[in-house]
Amino acid sequence: VFLLVVTGGIAWEAIQRLLQPAPVDSAIVIGVAAFGVLINTGTALLFMAGRKGDLNIQAAFLHMASDAVVSLGVVIAGIVMLFTHWFWLDSTVSLFISAVIVIATWGLLRDSTQLALHGVPEGIETQVVRAYLAALPNVTAVHDLHIWAMSTTETALTAHLVMPNGYPGDALLNQISDELQLRFRIDHPTLQVETGDPAHPCALAPDHRV
Repeated sequence: VFLLVVTGGIAWEAIQRLLQPAPVDSAIVIGVAAFGVLINTGTALLFMAGRKGDLNIQAAFLHMASDAVVSLGVVIAGIVMLFTHWFWLDSTVSLFISAVIVIATWGLLRDSTQLALHGVPEGIETQVVRAYLAALPNVTAVHDLHIWAMSTTETALTAHLVMPNGYPGDALLNQISDELQLRFRIDHPTLQVETGDPAHPCALAPDHRV
């Protein structure tokens, strides 16, 4: 969100400079941007290895990598302005930078919001998980199924399994836990076993109950 706000300020200033062009000290632009290329590239390389498994590391990597590319673009624009005095390039590159940041940040904002709202993590289909649980031996129904991200790397699940034969034993529950982790990357399952006694129905059985 902070990046989007800053980007809005950059874009606004760039538009004002397009409407009212002003001289730009190209040498300072080149020097500062070149330093930014070195720092951001080095920092991005530090986050490259772990970016696929953690949303926080991915965010840092994307931020640093995009900043390095943007800084390189500024260096090129500065060199062109130094020899041509096309000062409108400063504003044009600024608008390009704003677009790059918005594109890179939007997906991250979406995933972060999903995590904050305890949504189902991307790549996990609730109905597929429900079908897997319903197909387990002696399971006649599944209800009160919830899947959410505990962190950027860990996912939790809770569900009620109706098993008329009663508790299936620790071995089966351990097997279910292993398969949930292997198939769906669900690390923390909590399963409640019910027999489906009509005299004591589960209050959370209807699908509209949450």
